[in-house]
Amino acid sequence: MYFSEIKPLKLVFMKVNFNYLLTISLVTAMGGLLFGFDISVISGAIPFIQKVFGLNEAMKGWVVSSALIGCILGASFSGRLGDFFGRKKVLLVTSILFGISAIGSGVANSVPIFVFYRILGGLAVGGASVLAPMYIAEVSPAHLRGRMVSLNQLTIVIGISMAYYSNWFLLEIGENAWRWMFAAEAVPALLFFFALFIVPESPRWLIARNDETKAHQVLTRVAGTDFADFELSEIKASLAGNEKRGTLKQLFNKKYSLILFLGIFLAVFQQWSGINVIFFYAPDIFAKANLGVDAALFQTTLIGVMNIVFTILAMRVIDKIGRKKLMLIGAAGMTVCYLVIGYLFQIGRTGDWLLLTFIIITPAFFAFGLGPTVWVVLSEIFPNKIRGAAMSVATFSLWVACYILTLTFPILVELFSSAVTFWIYGVICVIGFVVIYKLLPETKGISLEKLEKMLVKPPSQPSPKG
Repeated sequence: MYFSEIKPLKLVFMKVNFNYLLTISLVTAMGGLLFGFDISVISGAIPFIQKVFGLNEAMKGWVVSSALIGCILGASFSGRLGDFFGRKKVLLVTSILFGISAIGSGVANSVPIFVFYRILGGLAVGGASVLAPMYIAEVSPAHLRGRMVSLNQLTIVIGISMAYYSNWFLLEIGENAWRWMFAAEAVPALLFFFALFIVPESPRWLIARNDETKAHQVLTRVAGTDFADFELSEIKASLAGNEKRGTLKQLFNKKYSLILFLGIFLAVFQQWSGINVIFFYAPDIFAKANLGVDAALFQTTLIGVMNIVFTILAMRVIDKIGRKKLMLIGAAGMTVCYLVIGYLFQIGRTGDWLLLTFIIITPAFFAFGLGPTVWVVLSEIFPNKIRGAAMSVATFSLWVACYILTLTFPILVELFSSAVTFWIYGVICVIGFVVIYKLLPETKGISLEKLEKMLVKPPSQPSPKG
């Protein structure tokens, strides 16, 4: 149906200034790097923090998940703030918050102060998680959009890996190593702040603010005059009407019901697939497998390597085989891994290579499937008029789900067992597989404005299926 509409665009895309597009996308994606570093640095600090502050299991869950309170708040408001002030300005604020949180967490001398600065960092993570993929999607041509938005996921996993490696190397400092683990984040935060000054504002935001001249300049630099002319007309048509920025009330209009459900479901499923349990509690899980702190942190660095390798593989194929197939592969692979991990815990094989292998393989399936694709799809499926508000709602749902997951993991393990807890995540992955297979349409190679026409239909018309 859309092939005839897409084909002429590919001729325009031959003029893409790829180096420029890659540069501004990578700079924006540094928000993802800080996102990954911030949420994962806690994993290596857990043994130290638990000892210093005398935490029980419930308090440990609260301290680890406290940053997610900030993520929830940041995700709630950043989309609307991005609509009002612009994507770039709000990202600049997140870079400042990342730096303050890093130093504050490192010097904290009590649980309340530590939690305060972790929540502050969470605000930055929530903001970056909404605005970075949204900005990249808004500047990227359709045939490169999956790859470009996936850069954000790549930087997230690089940030996760950086946190793991810095935690491991900083162990030699001794009992105060955990303070330096947090403070180390201030360096990339400072780089992010200064690098953002070379990034232009989103052309779609500029058009919504009636600044067509600047928008045309940005689009022209990305892919030439013909592309800019075409995109400008498409964006203006999608924003036609009295209100160029949608409200939350408009977001819950029946015509958006399918895409809103999909956005919220995918966001929640990405977290309840259980992956952040491994990212946040990896050293803890390896400790339950009878490894010491040093060995546990080293094994955790292998998770970071697998994350990066399989995210790069996903980036190479996401615009070829599509988002939906990658999600299905990821969900199926994680289901098998969780069933095996649970079984090995159940029979007591917690200290051999087989359990460690499956714990390391699980993030590989996530990085190839749900990791990059969910962020890509969330940045694609919402119409221009409501994108800021819709991304906030979806990402708010994501962080609420992440908070619940992180807070409940140690409690579930204590109430039931490690085996039953991982089997629960396996069942959730099966549910996610079924919903994606039945309801999610394929979005590869279609402009944001064409996707809007494809997905936003009157309730009387059947929902599209991919």
